[in-house]
Parts: sequence; structure tokens; C-alpha cells
Amino acid sequence: MTWKIRIPVRSYELDTLGHLNHAVYHQYGEVARVEGFAAAGCQWGDFVTRSVAPVLLSSTIHFRREVRGGEQVDVTCAVKFGSGKTFNTDSLILKLDGTVAAEITCVLGMMDLKERKLVQDPRAVLEEFGFDPAKLSD
Repeated sequence: MTWKIRIPVRSYELDTLGHLNHAVYHQYGEVARVEGFAAAGCQWGDFVTRSVAPVLLSSTIHFRREVRGGEQVDVTCAVKFGSGKTFNTDSLILKLDGTVAAEITCVLGMMDLKERKLVQDPRAVLEEFGFDPAKLSD
């Protein structure tokens, strides 16, 4: 199973139809990434002190079911590394009955802030900060 966080849907996050605003789905995905990385052993804020930081390169969302005010959702975070300079985080936004409300896939890299380019091995850099992807599994 994948790591998850529960988030309450607040009234100010709704659009005029009473649905969760499309941009807020991306914010929920970001909450899951930041909190997931902390759960995996590294703090997002620690990166800049060593002149490296995660950067979002793309984010794709597929909306499946509406989310309305007053609901709560679980947002998952799974990290998948390949052999290149980028890695993926996948998130599901789940209604409490398990219905998938949205699927989010993000491509990230770790940027060297002095060189202004992606590092060759983002997993190794994350592990230097204490990142353990096994902690994102139940």
C-alpha cells in the first residue's frame, strides 16, 4: 500500500458549482508530496540549505469523480525512480469510500541551484537527505 494523508475539503476551495476547484487537486497532490517526503525521512526545507531542491517539471491530472465541500479525501504519494535525471510521484485522490476522484502524475528532478541544472542521480541526492522510499509503504 502507498503512503497517504487525509485532507478536509474546505468551503473556500470550491468552484461556483460547489465542486473542489481544479487547481486545488494539484495543491492536494503537493501536500501529499511534501508530507510524504517528510514521512520518508527528509524535510523539503532542508534542500535549499545545501543548494539543491526538488523541481516540478510536469503535472498531469485525470479527474474521475466530483469532490464536494464538507467531504474529506485521502491523498496518496508513491515515488518511482528510473535511471535518468527525473523521477515520478503518483498520487490518487480518494473519497473515503475508496472511489478514485482523481489521478495525478508528476515528473520531478533535483536541481543543483548553483549550476541551475538537474543532478544526474536524484535518488542518491534524496538519500543523502535521509529519504527512504520504503517508509512510503504501509
